[in-house]
Amino acid sequence: MKILVFGELCQDKFVYGSSKRLSPEAPVPVFIPEREEVNPGMAGNVVQNLKSICDCDVKLYSQEIQITKTRFVDDKSNHMFLRVDEGESNIDSFELTEQIINEISESDIVIVSDYDKGFLSSNDITIIGKSSKLSIIDAKKKLNREIINSFTFVKLNENEWKNNEDLVEGFEDKLLITLGIRGCQWNGEIFSSVNPKVTMDVSGAGDTFTASFISKYYLTKNIKESIQFANQMASIVVSKRGVKTP
Repeated sequence: MKILVFGELCQDKFVYGSSKRLSPEAPVPVFIPEREEVNPGMAGNVVQNLKSICDCDVKLYSQEIQITKTRFVDDKSNHMFLRVDEGESNIDSFELTEQIINEISESDIVIVSDYDKGFLSSNDITIIGKSSKLSIIDAKKKLNREIINSFTFVKLNENEWKNNEDLVEGFEDKLLITLGIRGCQWNGEIFSSVNPKVTMDVSGAGDTFTASFISKYYLTKNIKESIQFANQMASIVVSKRGVKTP
């Protein structure tokens, strides 16, 4: 499979440690860092998921300056004390060229993982969708009907779906609404996770669902089977700490 991914890239850093006392200077815990885990996040995590679940050639179009998300987490309980985000104010906008549009039209799958940081405009996203043969968008920004109509599938979580509820009429067969441990809703039907796991960390689970669904759909052309596969892959990653792949 030849796959193009568009979206913001970040570095997900997890600093694990412990906290056994409060600061004498303020009513906050004193955190003692003990170890770190670092991996690609956001659109980078979509790419990592694709590489872990299918035989594919993946190319990522992203911004030059990387965002860093650092999470400080209690190693024993997995409780997150704080997340520090850096680099979002330096995001450069994307330039959609004729060469890239040709690449899009020649690709088997196109994925837009838009975290609404300014890299992709609504117009860029619409052109990307219209130029592709098989496409899916996972977007944090407010959508419009033209964007939804341009893509084969639109993946939203429950809050994002409510934010776009005024636009969804007539697009029920395009919308994949992830519901956490309850599974996924498509075309008015809820597909429960066959083997739900205890949730340790939801970070990156949406990226896993998107990558798993569209790669499986490319092979099977079966929406229901692809949803069940994506549910299964997402249930694996939420049972692990940090941002993981199946």
